[in-house]
Amino acid sequence: MSDTVIRVDRLSKLYRIGRPEDRYKTLRESIAAAMKAPFRRAAKLLRGHPYCAANVETIWALKNVTFEVKRGEVIGIIGRNGAGKTTLLKILSRITEPTEGYAEIRGRIGSLLEVGTGFHPELTGRENIYLNGAILGMKKEEIERKFDDIVAFAEVEKFIDTPVKHYSSGMYVRLAFAVAAHLEPEILMVDEVLAVGDAAFQKKCLGQMGEVARGGRTVLFVSHNMAAIESLCSRAILLKDGQLVENGLPEGVIQQYLVDLSRKQHVSLGNRMDRQGNGRLRLIGISLMDSTDKQYSTLATGQEVKIVIEYEGQDTDSLNNVSMAIGFYDIRGQFILYCENEMVGSRFRHIPSRGKMVCSIDRLPLSPGMYYLNLYCEVNDVLADWIQRAYEIAVVPGDFFGTGKLPPPRHGGLLAPHDWAVVCPRENGHEIHEKSGSDGEQ
Repeated sequence: MSDTVIRVDRLSKLYRIGRPEDRYKTLRESIAAAMKAPFRRAAKLLRGHPYCAANVETIWALKNVTFEVKRGEVIGIIGRNGAGKTTLLKILSRITEPTEGYAEIRGRIGSLLEVGTGFHPELTGRENIYLNGAILGMKKEEIERKFDDIVAFAEVEKFIDTPVKHYSSGMYVRLAFAVAAHLEPEILMVDEVLAVGDAAFQKKCLGQMGEVARGGRTVLFVSHNMAAIESLCSRAILLKDGQLVENGLPEGVIQQYLVDLSRKQHVSLGNRMDRQGNGRLRLIGISLMDSTDKQYSTLATGQEVKIVIEYEGQDTDSLNNVSMAIGFYDIRGQFILYCENEMVGSRFRHIPSRGKMVCSIDRLPLSPGMYYLNLYCEVNDVLADWIQRAYEIAVVPGDFFGTGKLPPPRHGGLLAPHDWAVVCPRENGHEIHEKSGSDGEQ
C-alpha cells in the first residue's frame, strides 16, 4: 500500500465575485431565455472558462496546485491573507468542490477550519461531540471512550450540557479542536482558528498536534506563526495568489515568505489596503526619530528612540478617547514587546483630527535582529485602524548596560536592567560578599 495519503493534481478553484443584479422576469422573457440558453453555453465554452457573463468578475483562489503528502507528515501551509490556504483545506475536507483538477485522499479526515465548523448551535456540547464523531465515522463506543479526554482538554465541564450557541468564541474553539484532535482522524487539518484561544490554549493545541504527528497520523497546519511552523512541521508549502511557489523544508520556505512580506515596506502606510477598522482615524505614516528629531534608518540596542505615527481623522472634528498600541514581533511572528498609551497613563481624551502620536522609549530593550511593528488604534473603544506588519526595523548590537559589552548576535528576545551578587553563608545569616550591576563595576 502506498504511503501517499493526499495527492493533489493541478487543483484550481474559481470564484465569482460579482454578478448582474437579478430582477423579476415576465413569462415571455423566461421562454426566450430558455430558448437562448444552449447558445449562451456554447459561447461560454468557446471563450474558455465557465463564468463569462457580462459584468461578472472572477478570481482564481487556487490555480494549478500540485503536491503530495506522505503518511505521518506534518505539513505547514503559509502565505499572505487571500493566498488560497483556507480554500485548499476546504477542498481537501470536501466542503467545496474544485473547478479544475482533483485531489485524492486516503483516510478519515478531521477538520477545524472555522470556529464551530460542523457544530449545531442548538445542540449542547455533549450532543455536538457525538454528532461530530458520527460525521467522522466513529462508533458510539469509540466516542464514549474518548469523551472524558475531550471534555477535560476543552475545559468546558461546567457547560457541557449547555447549547453551544451560548459559548464564548474561546470555549467554542476549545471544544471544536478537542473533538477534531481526539476522535483519532487519520488526517487532521487545522486552520488559523487557534488564534482565537489564549496563549495557554494555543500551547496546549500545538502540543496535541505534536502528539498526533508522533502517533503516525498526518497533519496539515495553516498558520501565520512561523515559530510554530518551524518547530512542528517537517515540510512547508508557500502559496501566493493561489499558486504554489515553494515546497520544501520549513526553514527555506519561511525565509522565502519573509522576503516576500518585506516588500510590503515599499507601500506607504496611507496606501495600505490590508487594514481593518471603521476608518474614524487612519494611520498614514510612521518614522523613527532620535531626541533631536533626526530620523533613524536602523536602531541599536539600548538606544533612545521616538516612534512617530502620523494620523488623520475622517472629518474635521476632534477625536475623543483615542487608544494607540504598537506590537513588536520578531521576523518569525513571535510576539516580543507591547506599548500602549493608556497602559502607561498617557490618555488621549481630546486630540485634533490630524497630527502625530509619539511613543518614546528611553532604552530600546530589543536584542539585535529584524522586527516588525503592528499598529492598532481605537476611538471611543471602537477599532478605527489596525495594520499588521506596518513597519520593519533592523536592530544592531548596542551597549544597553553601559559596560562596553554587547549582547551576542543570537541572544533573542529582550534585555532588562538587572544586578548580580554573590552571597556567602554565615552562622547567623547571609552576607553579600561581592556585588556587581548593570549601572557600574563591582
